Amino acid sequence: MTGVDSKRRDSARLDPARLDRARLDRARLDSARLDSTHLGPERLESARQIASSVPDPELPMLTLADLGIIRGISAEDDRVVVSVTPTYSGCPAMAEIRADICHQLAAAGFSGVEVRTVLSPPWSTDWITDAGRRKLAAAGIAPPGAAPRRNATGPVPLTLTTPPALVTCPACGSDDTQRTAAFSATACKDLYRCRACAEPFEHVKEI
Repeated sequence: MTGVDSKRRDSARLDPARLDRARLDRARLDSARLDSTHLGPERLESARQIASSVPDPELPMLTLADLGIIRGISAEDDRVVVSVTPTYSGCPAMAEIRADICHQLAAAGFSGVEVRTVLSPPWSTDWITDAGRRKLAAAGIAPPGAAPRRNATGPVPLTLTTPPALVTCPACGSDDTQRTAAFSATACKDLYRCRACAEPFEHVKEI
């Protein structure tokens, strides 16, 4: 390399405009990296949408948002905190729900995730959204009716062996139905048969 080439190279390195552009590019890169991990409003909204879209393991046609069990999304330090109310205390699906939320958020780039259980106020089948009820009926499962009244405070008695309710057949719409079993595949559902169309179906109990 000639002395002239060396001087040109050194001059290019010391060019103020080029140095400023390099610093600006580095700042933009650092900012992009920070935005990908910073839990601002947009990132929290993204986390909320991801957690809400996780399907329920026992009723996979419903999302957690359809069930109404997502209570809130917040940020603590560099962690996303998802608050969830189980359908009832000791629900066996909670472990899988927690794992699915963590997995989906981690796949979306959220490195720190915590799922907290919130028991008060207790969940009610009244919290199932209208969209969720339509999805149940479309899947051949009768949605719950109005939940029984409960005290504003104190423990909620859970009676999974409730008397048969007036349930509409999701296949033909007839009210001429009969309960055939108090429990189905899960404790929160019972079995019915329609006398009009003879179709057997599940029904989500009112809680």
